[in-house]
Amino acid sequence: MSLDVSMSPDATTKWQPAPARLDEPTTAVEDLYVIGHFGIAHVDADAWRLHVGGAVERPLELSLADLHAMPTVQVQAVLECFGNPLLPDEPTRRAGNVVWTGVAVRTVLDEAGVRDGDLLWAEGHDHGVFDGVPCTEYRKDLPLDVVRERGVLAHAMNGEPLTAEHGFPVRLFVPGYFGTNNVKWLRALTVADHRPDHLFTTTLYQRSVPGSTTLAPVRDLDVISLVTAARRDGPRAHVRGWAWGSAPVTRVEVGLGTDGPEEWVDATLGEPVGGPFGWRRFEAFPTAGPEARVVAARAHDAAGRSQPLGGARNACHVVALDQEP
Repeated sequence: MSLDVSMSPDATTKWQPAPARLDEPTTAVEDLYVIGHFGIAHVDADAWRLHVGGAVERPLELSLADLHAMPTVQVQAVLECFGNPLLPDEPTRRAGNVVWTGVAVRTVLDEAGVRDGDLLWAEGHDHGVFDGVPCTEYRKDLPLDVVRERGVLAHAMNGEPLTAEHGFPVRLFVPGYFGTNNVKWLRALTVADHRPDHLFTTTLYQRSVPGSTTLAPVRDLDVISLVTAARRDGPRAHVRGWAWGSAPVTRVEVGLGTDGPEEWVDATLGEPVGGPFGWRRFEAFPTAGPEARVVAARAHDAAGRSQPLGGARNACHVVALDQEP
């Protein structure tokens, strides 16, 4: 049986909602951002197979029916886009908190019998040209121990089958990792002891390591926050939104000012929605004089990281008071 995979369109696809549409604890599928480096892949589910190989005792070829017959797991966690890999310091607000259903990666790896290896290569069906470089597939490499611990071969979001835009029929999802690692339209997992030389592994999606001249692959989520509402309520403002990261968020500050945040107050924090890698509600009611026009949020986490005011992809989210974010 041949596999029908078409790309439509053959160009980078981007869509994201206004932050105000992300105010619900669980993000609706229609409100979840869409990114396709080469466009959107359309895969024949009946012919789809997942190939599991490399350093394993028993290479596997699994159909969608095979995967559905395995024990399922469910996790709610944030999916966040790192942003444009060609402009790594450009702020981005593409994120959503979604319920993922699928098969634990460890279930498949145990069945294959992993022999040895430090990395798991994940390969998608999407292909095309990005930044002038032709690619026959999308590929990422991830720490084997992390993916084995918490990775999911997701075939449903919020209780419904994945859409083509979000990786149907199966995508890899690793809670706590940026979306670039959560390979859509998955076709192969390979256990390996070295990094593959690929546009999306060793060239793009790299970042500086503090105190070092070396670059490291983009994996762990930054600490970040998103303002979903900022309205005057009498002499105060009512500000709320979400904060998240790869480490637990411990504090969120809300700032008001005329041209930028000047006075900061601590917001109240809710529990993570769905689990340790879900986002947390923050809410604050700071005093808002007539001169206050701008609202900002700044999150801090248990790893000692804080959002910078500017100049970074996770810079503080600054919005106009009394205007929809």
